[in-house]
Amino acid sequence: MGRSTETFSKKEREKKKAIKQRDKKEKSEDRKNNSDKGKTLDDMMAYIDENGNITSTPPDPTKKKKIISTDDIQISVPKQEDIVQDVIRNGTVTHFNDSKGYGFIRDHVTQDSVFVHINGLIDPVKENDKVTFETEQGQKGLNAIKVKLTAK
Repeated sequence: MGRSTETFSKKEREKKKAIKQRDKKEKSEDRKNNSDKGKTLDDMMAYIDENGNITSTPPDPTKKKKIISTDDIQISVPKQEDIVQDVIRNGTVTHFNDSKGYGFIRDHVTQDSVFVHINGLIDPVKENDKVTFETEQGQKGLNAIKVKLTAK
């Protein structure tokens, strides 16, 4: 007599496959039995009670508090107001690279480091120069514009 061609791993794979198919069939039957299709409009309707909670029953008109204006409803975060920064500031150029065309200015009042691009310069600058400048909001933070040398 010859050997059986079925190996242990082959039998295990077939068992797992049969279990998977059975589970899939059971889930499909479950979905069919618990389907939400064919519900009436009343079954699908949702209401908001006097406290703002969602319910399946219509609210009691005697408990109604007040009429809410659609202008009072905020769906998103309010936009942050732009900060007006047209104040002329004083500072010192801490770093400026002529070949790359940018550098940084240290503000004398806030001690913040402010980015400056060569397009924002009115006078040519180099490191340790005292300057006056205005700022504007850039993509990554404050940018110095209208940078002028001050008298030493």
